[in-house]
Amino acid sequence: MDLQLENKIIIVSGGAKGIGEGIVRVLAQEKAIPVIIGRSAEDNQKLIDDLAEKNLTAHAVVAELTQPEECRKAIDEIITKFGRIDGLVNNAGVNDGVGLENGSYEAFMQSLHKNLIHYYLLAHYALPALKESKGSIVNIGSKTSETGQGGTSAYAASNGGRSGLTRDWAVELLPYSIRVNAVIVAEAYTPLYEKWIKTFDNPEAKLKSITDKIPFEKRMTTTEEIANMVVFLLSEKSSHTTGQLIHVDGGYVHLDRAL
Repeated sequence: MDLQLENKIIIVSGGAKGIGEGIVRVLAQEKAIPVIIGRSAEDNQKLIDDLAEKNLTAHAVVAELTQPEECRKAIDEIITKFGRIDGLVNNAGVNDGVGLENGSYEAFMQSLHKNLIHYYLLAHYALPALKESKGSIVNIGSKTSETGQGGTSAYAASNGGRSGLTRDWAVELLPYSIRVNAVIVAEAYTPLYEKWIKTFDNPEAKLKSITDKIPFEKRMTTTEEIANMVVFLLSEKSSHTTGQLIHVDGGYVHLDRAL
């Protein structure tokens, strides 16, 4: 399907790996111009070079998004280079295990900066350009804010915040025809997920115990499946969809676990 995204400037935070990488790849295939914001110049360039070998285009800005000033600088750099922003995908974050019992004020606040505050800041600084383009925002969220996981208070709170921001921005930005939606992820096998699985004594058994609970086909969601929904929501093919939390999760959150 031609999603009519050719030459559209789409920012993807944390776009060099995992879900973000999947989004960047699908955007490039749709002939958009994805712009990665990520802390690692090496990781950013590796993906850009890989896409270039396939005659696809992406760009990158290096920024440490836990630093508020870096968020502003990243957006300024993108506007200076391209003169416009047509879409923003807030994706960067990490399930860092800051719990209630084992956490602290300092760790909790650091986690909010890793997982939530830059969502607000990137959208805030990109908003003037998005108003000009009547662009779209897609926030990536997690099941943890709905199902609970235990031992990850800050990440769950951040994802509750992401969902709340999605709904609130959708209302606030109605006058500008800017649509705001979220894609909620349950179990997707990313490099970070693989690293976590390998912390168990029997990683294969642990992974099977998880996939056995995923109703649709007893398998994890692929990053491409998540990316396909994100890119659809960025496009005019979803022109009357806003304020939605769309679960791309094989039915994990809402179907009966007894399945």
